[in-house]
Amino acid sequence: MAATAKNEVSSNSRENILAAATRVAQARGYGGLNFRDLAEQVGIKSASMYYHFPSKADLGAAVARRYWEDSAVALDAMLADTSDPLRCLHDYPDIFRRSLESNNRLCLGSFMAAEYDDLPETVKKEVQTFADVHVAWLCQVLSAAATVSAEDSEQRARAIYAAVAGAQLMARSRSNIALFDALIETYRVVGLLPA
Repeated sequence: MAATAKNEVSSNSRENILAAATRVAQARGYGGLNFRDLAEQVGIKSASMYYHFPSKADLGAAVARRYWEDSAVALDAMLADTSDPLRCLHDYPDIFRRSLESNNRLCLGSFMAAEYDDLPETVKKEVQTFADVHVAWLCQVLSAAATVSAEDSEQRARAIYAAVAGAQLMARSRSNIALFDALIETYRVVGLLPA
């Protein structure tokens, strides 16, 4: 019984570290991850951080992996909630908008992609996977909506992902969610996203 309780405490600490590290990474990127600061936020000793994550690279990779896994679940849930792929494409930008609504944070995948040259290889792989998950989902939905030909779906999916992430970046740099909304509406007017 004591071992089970210890495992639960350890699991809770790991989850709390990942949650705190995600918030930090969305606000300050990989470079902002600091074991001492995170330990203080979570309420554990700095040395305990190394039990869960032997290095900053391990922590960064775990944060990025959890982020794309959660994102994949949210995308799949969006698709499961409606049988209308056009509605999914219309709602897709809301995923990025929610980060802005949360203290003007940036999508972690975008923030870390901007730091790409300075990231350890394990973190780079997870950041690439985040983009790949979004592009694959968009391809699937674009094909289901029959808005573009099958051979053009990946190119359009990449354009949508880049445009929505870029709109988020512009809006964040001005602390202006209305700018994000205006850019998304422009994408709809010009036909990148369905109206």
